[in-house]
Formats: sequence, C-alpha cells, structure tokens
Amino acid sequence: MTTGIDVLRVRRFDLLRGRRVGLLSHQAALTADGATSAQLLRRALGTRLSALYGPEHGFFGQAGAGEHTYTRRHPDWGIPVHALYGERRAPSPEMLAGIDVIVCDLQDLGVRCYTYLATLRNMLEACAAACVEVIVTDRPIPLPHTVDGPMPDPRLASFVAPCALPLVYGMTPAETALWLRDTLGLTLRLQVVPMDGWRRDDAAWDGSRPAFLPPSPGIKTWESAMTYAATVFTEALPGIDCGRGTNLAFRVLGAPWLRAEAFCERLAQTPLPGMTLHPYRYVAGAGAYAGRELDGVRLTVTDPARVRPAEASLCVLRALGDMYGATRVWRHKGVRAAWFDKLYASDRVRRSMQEGAALSALFRQWRRDRQAFARARRACLLYA
Repeated sequence: MTTGIDVLRVRRFDLLRGRRVGLLSHQAALTADGATSAQLLRRALGTRLSALYGPEHGFFGQAGAGEHTYTRRHPDWGIPVHALYGERRAPSPEMLAGIDVIVCDLQDLGVRCYTYLATLRNMLEACAAACVEVIVTDRPIPLPHTVDGPMPDPRLASFVAPCALPLVYGMTPAETALWLRDTLGLTLRLQVVPMDGWRRDDAAWDGSRPAFLPPSPGIKTWESAMTYAATVFTEALPGIDCGRGTNLAFRVLGAPWLRAEAFCERLAQTPLPGMTLHPYRYVAGAGAYAGRELDGVRLTVTDPARVRPAEASLCVLRALGDMYGATRVWRHKGVRAAWFDKLYASDRVRRSMQEGAALSALFRQWRRDRQAFARARRACLLYA
C-alpha cells in the first residue's frame, strides 16, 4: 500500500510544479521512508513550501487534548506554522495570502468528534472563499467499512460535531473532502490523490504501510484508533477510566468498583459484533484514579468490517449501570453531561440511557436516520 503523499512523490509532484504550497499536516503523517510529509515536501520544493498549518495538538503534536496552540516560525525553515486550534480554528485570508495550493495530509480516524474533521472542513471553506486550490493526499483509517452512531442534532453542532454525518462515518480523508465539497456546495478547486494498492478490507494493521505515529497523545496505536469511538464517552464520565496516560489509552475501561470477570461474562451473553472484551488489570495513568491498580476490561476489534463501536459504547454503559448502579456512571464527581451530549451530538442518547430505554429501538432509529448519508457516502468512495 502506498499513501497519497508517496503517490504524489512517484508522480514527481506534478500537481505542485511552479506553485507556492501550504501544508495542513502534522508529524504523524509519515512517508514510506519514515520522513514526515513536511520533510518530503521541503526536500522536493525548497522555499516553495511557504507555510504550514497544524490541527489540534499542533503541527508538532506536542499539545494535549483541548490545549490551545499558537502560531510560530518553523525553527529550521523560518516559515510560519499557523495554529488552527487556538485563537483561530479556521485559516484567515492573511494565513492563505501568497499560497497557490494547500496540501492536506492528516492521519485521521473517521470519527466525527476527532477534531481533524472540523479542521479539514474549515480549511476547505477558507480555501473556497480565497480561491486557493486544495489537494488532499489520502491515508487509511482504522474502520473504513463502519458507519455507526447517531446523526447530529443541529442544535448541538460544534467543533466535535461539525458536519451532518454519524459518529463513525467510514470515509478516508480524501473521501471525506469529496463529501464535504458536495454536501456543503463549495465552489472549490479540489483534487484528491488516492492511495495505491489499498482496499477497505485492509483495515487491520498488516505491517506493509508506513509506520504508525500517534496522531494525538491519546491515540498511541492503531488498535487505540479502532476502539476510540467505543470508549470516548469516558471524556465526559470520569468515574470510568479509559487508560489515558498509559500505552492502552482508549483500549481499556476500568474502575475500582468494576469486577472484570463478571462484567465480561455479562456482556458475553449478548456478544458485540466484531469486538471482544477480556479482563485486564492495569494501573491508571491519569484522571481520578491515577496511580491506582484497577480491575478493567480490554477491548479488541476482531472484525473491522462488522464492528459497531458507537452501539458497543452504549451496550457497555448500560451493562455498567445495570451491574453497579447508575449513580457510579452518571453522578460521579466531575461528570460533564453537556460534553457527553456534544460527543454524541445528541441529548437523546444520554436521556435514553438514563431512562433505561431499550437500546434496540435507539439503534434502529440511528440506522433509519443514516440512510440519506449512506447514499451520499457511497458516491464519494474511492476504494472497494
């Protein structure tokens, strides 16, 4: 498999000849030889690489979740490194001045609340307004088959719910850019550079692609990227730990009151499609239980084509509430109900959970609500 930026290299950067280039990317965007896309373009273009733009966590990937970043000069190249997660979250006309084309090369997850989606949308809209061409060089996502979760309530639109698509939307960055252009009706010069030799069935890590670097501090491995959507609710429910600060962030769930053997036996009675849970003891690295040994469970995606992580998240939450009491889930010190609603872009999800409503009815409604999106998505897919 060859990523889009390496395909562009094979083509001798034909789309960039004689042009001043800006790059929206980060240090997780690696090439086949281990360089970053920025380093590759600097070698190929020299000073025609005129500006860099960084999403949440910063171009250099050093900022924590939600931490503001700031525009600076590249320490070696002297070009601006514009922060798109600080005072501004969209490029200003001044940030795009003198740029002929923007290359977007982000390692994304295909999950709505992972903020690189919002950054991509903002970049496309800014470039459409400034008449700057955009080229999106493509990368794999962990769950390319999966479309799961609720469609967003327009009242809860935010930077973690920037578009009318479900929580897990199963499109690569290039496919997403095509969908955004068409859905938003943008008058935009957009070109995509697809990967070569990649199929949707290649979601599992096979060792044949460029090395994986964390696209954010909490997504340390490809496996964490696959389970992120199933465990991200912990950002709003601090009574449940997700392994932040450890190498298993977003791959585990734990609490002092959890009894993992019994919990896994309970969930095994109604297996989660494409996912298994196993007991796993670990020491919490951050949050309310930092430094404490927790009885926990480890989530594993066994079939990326069948897994439904958004549905799995609610099945897990329901089981935790049934076995250990809703108070431990929903009334722990520091619970952020409004943030839970923002993550799912719906207050109905939380209300249904708290009221004990049947999950099967909620999931059926999700599937009905996603039908129009599914049709639009199919029109933008680049890979079988």
